[in-house]
Amino acid sequence: MFGNIIFIFDFDSTFTQVEALDVLAEISINGSNKEERLAAIAELTNKGMNGQISFSKSLKERMKLISGNRNDLEQLIAKLKKKISTSILPHKDFFINNKKSIYIISSGFKDFIDPVVADFGIDSNHVFANTFTWTKEGQINGFDNKNVLSQNQGKPTLVQQLNFQSPVVVIGDGYTDYEIKKAGFADRFIAYTENISRPLVTAQADFVATNFNDFLNYITNDRSLISKA
Repeated sequence: MFGNIIFIFDFDSTFTQVEALDVLAEISINGSNKEERLAAIAELTNKGMNGQISFSKSLKERMKLISGNRNDLEQLIAKLKKKISTSILPHKDFFINNKKSIYIISSGFKDFIDPVVADFGIDSNHVFANTFTWTKEGQINGFDNKNVLSQNQGKPTLVQQLNFQSPVVVIGDGYTDYEIKKAGFADRFIAYTENISRPLVTAQADFVATNFNDFLNYITNDRSLISKA
């Protein structure tokens, strides 16, 4: 039905209902200042997603506040599998049937994204995200800062490198998703607002999808896009 259209999905607050780093922080942080640290992490997340501060700054500052180990990661993955966006759950067949054309491009981390999206038929080689670095004892001690997705303009840079030869549709809730379209590497940007609506992002969108059915209806009826595929 969709020809050769490439679909790029964000993960946090789009494919899932939550921001995974916020959930990891909730799991892993202990102590009297836990609530203060959680609030600071959430604020940094929102500022980065709204484009109010650079993404690289948002990530670096959040990682300074987050601890975690491999057991925490397993708990996170289990929680995320129960937090798939509600309207996406009935459409697992869309992802399985179109898996060769679907990519997850996220500023989150492959460590937890891969096992979650695998249930929807998405292979690891179609998931592009950051990666944690670990101590010998199995503690998270940072992230790979050479990964393009840890840097400003990481998503458009990556999509440029992937050099898709078909129409590209980006579906996400954050400003970093819009940056792909802004840089000229996507034909459509769909702001996905099922879990959160960011006015600075929706103002830039070709279409605002309040749920997955909205997305499917829009794409199915976008004749000019389908004709390019």
